[in-house]
Formats: sequence, structure tokens, C-alpha cells
Amino acid sequence: MTSTFTLRPYREADEDAAIAQWQQTWQLAYPTIDFAARVPWWRERWRSELVPHAEVIVAEADGALAGFVTIDATGYLDQLVVAPARWGSPLATLLVDAAKQRSPRGITLLVNKDNARAISFYRRSGFVDAGEDVNPTSGRPVLRMVWTPAAHREPD
Repeated sequence: MTSTFTLRPYREADEDAAIAQWQQTWQLAYPTIDFAARVPWWRERWRSELVPHAEVIVAEADGALAGFVTIDATGYLDQLVVAPARWGSPLATLLVDAAKQRSPRGITLLVNKDNARAISFYRRSGFVDAGEDVNPTSGRPVLRMVWTPAAHREPD
């Protein structure tokens, strides 16, 4: 599938599509967890924590929401969501690059330690391991990862 992605700021009208995409991607990543049951919690968090306090960059392709990334003023990347039909495309890299442009001093994030696909992607994108933690909401072990411009050099 070849698509051109358009990045733009989040609009309130994107809410339902963004939340549905969050649910779909997490459900595929963790099929034993009922993410449909978490949608009311997520919608409240989306409205009260993420949208007011982070920049949400939306990607569109073929007239539909294809993914999004959130980056706050401290450089914390809370969410990187790419529609499963777009997995393996350049979209995740485009979204992370957009977050890097908005946070040129560095980015931190937490990723589930058992999410090997995401960890591998972030490492390819210049992030390095910076410790371990526990997600305060889920109780799952997470890996703290950071990107800084100095750490993102091409190999010699």
C-alpha cells in the first residue's frame, strides 16, 4: 500500500477516530486485555490530560486518520498510535520525527517491556534505554527510553 501522509494539528472532530484507533491498536498488541472496557477511562484521560496538555499531531492518509503522536512541553511522548493497516509503513517514523521537531532538546517515553516491536522501533529511531519503571496505571513493567540530538548520531 502506497500512501502519502499529511500531518496536521489535532482537531476536536478527530476525537472519536483517535480513540477508536487507540483501542484497535492496543487490542491487537495485547489481545488478552479488554480495551473496549477501557474506552470510557481513556476518553476521560484523552480529554482531561492529553489534549489540554500536549500537542497532538494527526496523520491522515486517503481521507482518514492514519495515526497520531502526543508530545508535551516537557518532551514527554505519551502516545504513538499508527493504524494497524499502516504498520510497517514510514508513518511511525514521520510522527516521531514531527515530535522531535517540536521537542528538539529531547524526548522521553515509557514503553511496555514486553512490547518488543515498539522497543525495536524506538531504538531504530535513536532512542536509548534509560532505566526501568512500573506503569502507575496498569502496574506493567516499562522501559524508560530517551532521545537526545547528541544520542542520535549515525554510526561512524
